Amino acid sequence: MGLQQFEQRLERLVEGALSKALRGGLQPVEIGRRLAREMDLLRRVGMRGLIAPNSFVVSLSAPDAARFESFADALARELADIARDHARDEGYVFVGPVDVEIHRDPSLREGRFVIVAEVAEGPEGLPAGSLVLPDGSRVVLGTEPVVIGRLPECTVVLSDPNVSRRHAEVRRQGNEVVVADLRSTNGTRVNGIPVHEKALADGDEISVGTTALRFETS
Repeated sequence: MGLQQFEQRLERLVEGALSKALRGGLQPVEIGRRLAREMDLLRRVGMRGLIAPNSFVVSLSAPDAARFESFADALARELADIARDHARDEGYVFVGPVDVEIHRDPSLREGRFVIVAEVAEGPEGLPAGSLVLPDGSRVVLGTEPVVIGRLPECTVVLSDPNVSRRHAEVRRQGNEVVVADLRSTNGTRVNGIPVHEKALADGDEISVGTTALRFETS
């Protein structure tokens, strides 16, 4: 479950000195649970299935914001992953990239927080889609192809010696996202199977050389 994974990642995130700062008071996992509940409450039926909110503003009291300040960016990323995991578990779809912002609201009492969740379309109204890189960062797919390779001008630059200079590209094709091999030396694989060109599904693993990237519809 997404929330269980969130709790495990959070334990690693706040271990050591940060764990003392989080003893008692508002716990980040409470925010994760509320975020998932807001997705359930605000989901709606769309052309492609159940559409869930993908844009979240989390407002914290001044004391809680101060406690979370040292790892607020990491917490926002973890909360975004909660939204993605919950959508995958429940079969929800997004119409744009997942975005989480954490704000300070002096009018809130300590321990209280507010989440405003909205459905926000992606650039030019394109369906959500992104590549998750080995370091956990994301490349959001727009209208232009994402080229993967060793050349500095590639969108995703990899130092893997088994990757060609221009190895593969991920692009939108109608309502689908496809990966295409660019005549690379060692080929491109999707979920371990060599491909020349293939439409991608949520969670597919793209292997170029010895490097793996993941496609997600979020």
